[in-house]
Amino acid sequence: MASLFGMPLEKGRWVFVAIGLSINLCLGSIYAWSVFVEPLYDYYTGSLGLAVTANEILMPFSVYLVFLAVSMPFTGKIIGKFGPRDVTILGGVLVGLGWLLSSFSHSPLMLIVLYGVVGGIGGGVAYSVLVAVAACWFPDHRGLAVGITILGIGFSAFFTANIAGYLIEAFGVMNTFRIFGVMTIFLVFLLAQPLKFPDTGWIPRGWNPDGREPNVAGHCECTRSRMLQTPSFYGLFACYFIGCLGGLMAISITKPIGTEVGVEAGLATFLVGFFSIFNGFGRPFFGILTDLVTPRNATMVSFILIAAASILMWQIPTVPVYVIAFALLWGCLGGWLAIAPTTTGNYFGTCDYPRCYGIVFLAYGAGAVAGPQLAAFIKTSTGTYAGVFPYLLALSLVGLVVAFILLKPPAEGPCKRD
Repeated sequence: MASLFGMPLEKGRWVFVAIGLSINLCLGSIYAWSVFVEPLYDYYTGSLGLAVTANEILMPFSVYLVFLAVSMPFTGKIIGKFGPRDVTILGGVLVGLGWLLSSFSHSPLMLIVLYGVVGGIGGGVAYSVLVAVAACWFPDHRGLAVGITILGIGFSAFFTANIAGYLIEAFGVMNTFRIFGVMTIFLVFLLAQPLKFPDTGWIPRGWNPDGREPNVAGHCECTRSRMLQTPSFYGLFACYFIGCLGGLMAISITKPIGTEVGVEAGLATFLVGFFSIFNGFGRPFFGILTDLVTPRNATMVSFILIAAASILMWQIPTVPVYVIAFALLWGCLGGWLAIAPTTTGNYFGTCDYPRCYGIVFLAYGAGAVAGPQLAAFIKTSTGTYAGVFPYLLALSLVGLVVAFILLKPPAEGPCKRD
């Protein structure tokens, strides 16, 4: 490969970042699920006459995220066999089928299986490829490239929520599912066509990895089994889990805690969309920060910001503090979705990247389950969502200690150096 898209490789590779961002805008429509909750409830109770609960309608969202995380460790092997283009298309088809098949569901259980399981697996398959492509093409700017690629996930709901609302009003909820399904398959198939990995051993012209800090450049090349033998992996996994557990715990209570501190209900709803902007921009911001100051320092900055937001909400629960604190919390959660994949590439290399990051990403899935459940438990125990913040502060302090002790480049032992 002498050129990409008629440009030198160093310039043409940025097209892959734009493609990844665009596909993630399609895949991230899951985060607009709240728009579907009330229409689905009305459909099942009104049109079908079923007795359903709000929790049943929300369950496909949680199941989708769980299967997205669980499917990623199994994706690496098929990427190596079939290549990034075909595997991305497979993921897009599964996500599209999740939408399409769900439009024929006659119960929340069918919706959970067809959308949550089928769509979640497809989302995990495609997402893992896009992150891997960005990480492999950009050893010199890995955090920036990965952060921009996954920016599409963070911003997707900002666009798709309004589109979904219009379509539901015009065509009904189940026809909207069908439209989303067809468009997802079509767009992902079209956008994925150019995707490829760089040739083995390729590095950007003029980039000298040996001249950089070892925890910034990807000097270490680990297979998944070798990665699992390093303390660095367990430090990264623990920090990722703590960051996601704390972030998702806070995000799951964004609206109710806002009303508790005195935010008007309509404004609280608007602020959820406003905070999503910070979630989106937190990804490239922390990606760049990881490139500049090393993964451990970027991680510690994240936990310090989470701790500061927790102290503010614990001690000064006012509306202005709420806006500042939750902008920080949403931004830090988005940041973890850039810190973790960037650190995986920097610490363990790219020879087995999809399978390595697939294991690391399980921390997100665990946090997605544990965070909202812990928030609900605290609310039940204390009678207020404000009880979340002392726990969140404690988690961030634990994360700081773990990052300081364990989050550093692996030693020579189990890793094979270039």
